[in-house]
Amino acid sequence: MDSVVGSKVMQQQEQTQNEDREVILSVRGLKKHFPITAGIVIQRQVGAVKAVDGVDFDVYKGETLGLVGESGCGKSTTGRTILQLYRPTAGSVVFEGKELTTMRGNELRQMRRRMQIIFQDPFASLNPRMTVGNIVSEPLLVHNVMSKNERKEYVSHLLEKVGLNPFYINRYPHEFSGGQRQRIGIARALALNPSFIVADEPISALDVSIQAQVVNLLEDLQQELNLTYLFIAHDLSMVRHICDRVAVMYLGKVVEIGPTNLVYDNPLHPYTQALLSAVPVPDPEVEEKRRRIILTGDVPSPANPPQGCNFSTRCPVSFDLCYQEPDPPLIEAEPGHFVACHRVL
Repeated sequence: MDSVVGSKVMQQQEQTQNEDREVILSVRGLKKHFPITAGIVIQRQVGAVKAVDGVDFDVYKGETLGLVGESGCGKSTTGRTILQLYRPTAGSVVFEGKELTTMRGNELRQMRRRMQIIFQDPFASLNPRMTVGNIVSEPLLVHNVMSKNERKEYVSHLLEKVGLNPFYINRYPHEFSGGQRQRIGIARALALNPSFIVADEPISALDVSIQAQVVNLLEDLQQELNLTYLFIAHDLSMVRHICDRVAVMYLGKVVEIGPTNLVYDNPLHPYTQALLSAVPVPDPEVEEKRRRIILTGDVPSPANPPQGCNFSTRCPVSFDLCYQEPDPPLIEAEPGHFVACHRVL
């Protein structure tokens, strides 16, 4: 009984904290459709890949929001569309009170100083022909920040901040390990002193022994520089460790979002339940009693999603309404915990 009361008190506290916190990023109805064309001489659009198909969420200042889901669900595309690296097909992205989707030219260029990205692959995201000093200082050069001597001193400071020897400034990317390269990418992202960073699976290409070091670095930098992260990942155990809230995506849509502890302890959407059932538990007794949910079939093509709910073709608890009605909206099932499922409604 005490544990139930304690859980309710914690939920109320989390809701009050969220109401008091400042929303740094607000995403509404975000869509990114890539056209499918046919024809050799005269090309015409014959369809569209609905990579992101109506995403809604807020990110609070200073928090880490985890974005999870299987490969191809639209996580990375969502992150890049928020930053306007991909221009959205529809929807609204309000960052620090300003609408990004209508910005062009120099206005958008100035906003990009406030938001940066850490790419997934540390081997492909660094120019092999540029030295570390040139890579990290390139954002400063593009935005015409600081003099040449000031830039050199500042880059050395950034390298030291991410745990690299500042004397590496004249070395090339091929001289570094994967973990060191990702640190260089982090230093580049910090160069313009942003307030919001999209971390696009920053540890998935690294050895397990290095992953914890990079995650600890990101957490330390967040505390020191008051950063806000959108942390895209596959590793659900790592997401639970680093994220304040988590959003679960399936086939271009967010199906569940809420405080990390609520989502992990009480997953409401069948897809979230299936994902979490696949996460190993270090306790053999608990692991033996757990029920593993095995999803049947393949993920539908984003070019031809199901007529009803996107998850209906694989859902173990689907019923007639799931095949007839489109995806339900996100409904607040408990304080701060939202889910899009006909069963919950």
